[in-house]
Amino acid sequence: MKYFVRRLGFYLFTLWAAVTINFFIPRLIPGNPVDSLIAQRKGQIDSKAVESLTVLFGLDKHQSLASQYFHYLGQLLHGDLGVSFQNFPEPVTTVLGSALPWTLGLIGTTTILAFLIGTLLGVFAGWRRGTWVDALLPATSFLSSIPYFWLGLISVAWFTGVDSFLPNSGGYDPGLIPGWQIGFIGNALRHSILPAATIIVSSVGGWLLAMRNMMVTVTAEDYITVAHAKGLSGRRVMTRYAARNALLPSVSGFGMALGLVVGGTFLVEYVFSYPGVGLQLLNAISGHDYPLIQGVFLVVTVAVLAANFLADLAYMALDPRTRKEG
Repeated sequence: MKYFVRRLGFYLFTLWAAVTINFFIPRLIPGNPVDSLIAQRKGQIDSKAVESLTVLFGLDKHQSLASQYFHYLGQLLHGDLGVSFQNFPEPVTTVLGSALPWTLGLIGTTTILAFLIGTLLGVFAGWRRGTWVDALLPATSFLSSIPYFWLGLISVAWFTGVDSFLPNSGGYDPGLIPGWQIGFIGNALRHSILPAATIIVSSVGGWLLAMRNMMVTVTAEDYITVAHAKGLSGRRVMTRYAARNALLPSVSGFGMALGLVVGGTFLVEYVFSYPGVGLQLLNAISGHDYPLIQGVFLVVTVAVLAANFLADLAYMALDPRTRKEG
C-alpha cells in the first residue's frame, strides 16, 4: 500500500508540474493569434477588425502572468479548456473530441500491434538465438532506424498514385459524412492502411531487439538451468520463466508508448494529413492557438502519466520484488 500511495503522490506532483509548464510554454512563442491571422490573410484585415479580434480572443486584458496562471488553474478544475482561436467559437474540448478517435484508432491500434508482434518475435529470437531467426535482426534494426515521417514519404511516393488503391492523404474521401455507416468505415480503414503500416514497420524492430536482448540475458540465469533440470518442457520454461521476467522492462516502455498514443505520431499525421490530434497540434502551433496547444499537451500529459501509473501496477503484479511491504 505504501508503494501505491508513494507512486500516486509522485504522479500528482508530476501532473502539477506539467500543467505549470504547459501554461508558460505557449506564451513564450513569439507572436499572437491575431498576427498569425493577419499573415494568413496577407494584410487584408483592416485595423478595426484587428481590434475586434483582439477583444474577441481576450488578448486586450493586460493581466499579469500570475493572474492568468491562477485563472487557468480555475478553468481546469471546472473542466474548461477554453475556446480554440483557429476554430472559433468551438471549445477546445470539441476540437479534441473530434480528433481523438482518429488518433486512438490509428496510433493506438498500431502501437499495440507493434508491441505484440515485436515482443513475440523477440521471445522466439532470444530463445532460438544462433538460428535463422537472427537473420531478421539486421533488417529490423535498419527499419527501426528510419524516422516515421521519412518512411511515410517513401510510402506515399511508392504506393500511391492515380490508379492506386491506397490514398495518399486524409482520413476519408472528400464529400463523405463521418459516421458509423459501413461505407464510411470501409473508406476510413482504406485511408489508414498506409500510415498504419508505416508505424508498425518502423516500430516493430525496437520491441524485437529489446525483447531478444533481455531473453538472451535471462536464459543465462540459474533459475532457467534449474527449470530445465526439473524436466519442464522447453515451451513452459520459455513462456513461464524466461519470457515473464524478460518482459518486465518492455512493460515500462509499453506504458510510455501507450501514453503517447493520445498525442499521436505528429509527423506521420502531418505527412498523411490524417485528422488526428498531432495534426491539430501542428496547426495550432503555426496559428498561435494557445488554448488548443495547452489542451493537446494537457491531454497527452494526463494520458502518459495514467499509462505509466498502470504500467507500474502491472510491473508490481509481474514482479513481487517491487512490493515494498513490511
